[in-house]
Amino acid sequence: MNFWRYYLFAFTVLSVVFFVIRYNSRLSLPRRKVNGSSERHSVLSACEDALEDKSTVPWEKTLISSLGSVPCKDYLIENHYITSPLSEEEVAFPLAYVMVIHKDFGTFERLFRAIYMPQNVYCVHVDEKATAEFKKSVWQLLSCFQNAFIASKIEPVVYAGISRLQADLNCLRDLVASEVPWKYAINTCGQDFPLKTNKEIIQHLKGFKGKNITPGVLPPAHAIGRTKYVHQEHIGRDGSFMRNTNVLKTSPPHQLTIYFGTAYVALTREFVNFIFRDKMAIDLLHWSKDTYSPDEHFWVTLNRIPRPKEIGSYGGLSCIVFRPTFQLYQCSAPPLNCVPGSMPNASWTGNLRAIKWIDMEDKHGGCHGHYVRGICIYGNGDLKWLINSPSLFANKFELTTYPLTVECLELRLRERTLNQSETAIQPSWYF
Repeated sequence: MNFWRYYLFAFTVLSVVFFVIRYNSRLSLPRRKVNGSSERHSVLSACEDALEDKSTVPWEKTLISSLGSVPCKDYLIENHYITSPLSEEEVAFPLAYVMVIHKDFGTFERLFRAIYMPQNVYCVHVDEKATAEFKKSVWQLLSCFQNAFIASKIEPVVYAGISRLQADLNCLRDLVASEVPWKYAINTCGQDFPLKTNKEIIQHLKGFKGKNITPGVLPPAHAIGRTKYVHQEHIGRDGSFMRNTNVLKTSPPHQLTIYFGTAYVALTREFVNFIFRDKMAIDLLHWSKDTYSPDEHFWVTLNRIPRPKEIGSYGGLSCIVFRPTFQLYQCSAPPLNCVPGSMPNASWTGNLRAIKWIDMEDKHGGCHGHYVRGICIYGNGDLKWLINSPSLFANKFELTTYPLTVECLELRLRERTLNQSETAIQPSWYF
């Protein structure tokens, strides 16, 4: 009688252990400290608390295997990378990403995993001033992917300097040489995070029907001095920064009207080819080298140009001949649009980035993390605002400071991504 009692007890214990192990492997339960003790707490429950503005204690949680300790194949499986396209629509519309980074490998690693798809292509520009350890970590990560690479030319990046724009351009030059037939290039920084799935991003871009997305307007009063005076990059023992010389600049080349906008853009491949070959684009870049934050006027200015030139006929289509390269592009008419995919009358259209600026708290309700250079580093209390945003990405995040904010967005994004899949889902893709 005692034998069967012990047998039943042992069977019950083993069953409970098996259920707990299986449950934990599917939900990925992080540890959380409460009043000095450690308890198991699911990501979903913690995210629900954060969304309801309840007090939550963030935890330290990194990707499972450190690079270099396991083979790439195991690293991708253990860290839930998606390794096959999820739909024919996504295969037919590959994207190119420019990622300019300089610190905080953990946050970058989460961003990369969140936007990674095997049919896309990724160029990562690592600041020349970054630490050797950071550069090594990035190299180790990208070496696991055939469709991701470090830019062939890197810059010592100065905030708001021409080097920041040049970093984007270096990657774009590499990407136009890629064999991946990407449709749009999207630039990011290491503290971005996507709010939409790859499929949702594609469907958003398709709505622009081959137009470049470069949100911007004529420069407001506070931005006029950025291109009115000569600015110089400074890199020294006292740090790197921009210096205003108070020397007046020459007028913009080709009588261009300078616009002001966001540095975050989505560009067609035809437009990217254009900026490297067209004399007006090349001259504008040269003129911009001693301006403040040229990435906030370069893209938007070029994308606002309607420039009819010599009209010819090519294959029965009305086209415009671009000089000095004599490349033919099909243009819209009327009126004729000479820059591929340009939007001369666009404003802040695009919804590329959700950003909480310190001077716009009356519109976004305030920052629940903290501000750096007037931009909110998102905290847990910003989650509801982020989830309701129509934007493709948000900026900025710090995994080490507000880990739960990134965890919750990542979990929600992966759930939607897999729910939208039209192909078989591998078990390792679930968190």
